[in-house]
Amino acid sequence: MQKRNDPGELSPQRPDPLLVARRYVDPSVALICALFGYGNATAIVHFLESLDFSLLDADEATIRKSLQNRYYRFQNSEDIIALFIALRRLRQERDLETYFMKGYARNENVLEGISALIEAMVQIYPYQSRGYRFLLGTPWREGVASPYKRWNMYLRWMVRRDALDMGLWHSVPRSKLLIPLDTHTFNVSRKLGLLKRKTYDLKAVLELTRTLARFDPEDPVKYDFALYRLGQESLLADLK
Repeated sequence: MQKRNDPGELSPQRPDPLLVARRYVDPSVALICALFGYGNATAIVHFLESLDFSLLDADEATIRKSLQNRYYRFQNSEDIIALFIALRRLRQERDLETYFMKGYARNENVLEGISALIEAMVQIYPYQSRGYRFLLGTPWREGVASPYKRWNMYLRWMVRRDALDMGLWHSVPRSKLLIPLDTHTFNVSRKLGLLKRKTYDLKAVLELTRTLARFDPEDPVKYDFALYRLGQESLLADLK
């Protein structure tokens, strides 16, 4: 794990959305990078590098004009415009951590914090489409099975601080974070015997986080990047 905790893990040759987020060290920019963090890593970074993040401080007419021809997989230009406008409006009122903490503080539950931030974004700019719903996700409620991979990845970046993660938020302990479970991490964890659940869902996230907490109860998510790279690089491909 320590060998993976190195800035050299983030480069054009080893792309990851965190590569772009670390250039700005800004929670709003990082959230955009995290939410678009699905699909091929090279394509993700190429798209993120095409964006002008200074638009987060521009007027809304400028945002619309500048992003009118942008698209990424399931998101068209209106979806991308909506994200920039929502974040622009939020950051004019207060920082993103404050919105998150309104939900988190009730039960010290990061899923409630994620829900509060999603709800704030939808309320401040009430735009809806299938692509935008996919991008933001839906607020968590009991029974929701979504693993919230991109949101948990964002929280890892915001809360943890090491050679990779930025540690810009200081109100949430690392012990409360949940593993950002993607298919690579899911498959590797099952091969290593860290995860028994066969379904890729929130229950798998909770089970794997509990397992990793046995190794480090104060920082179970520190193993995430190493597990992810093992899967992405197919280093355990022959392990049954």
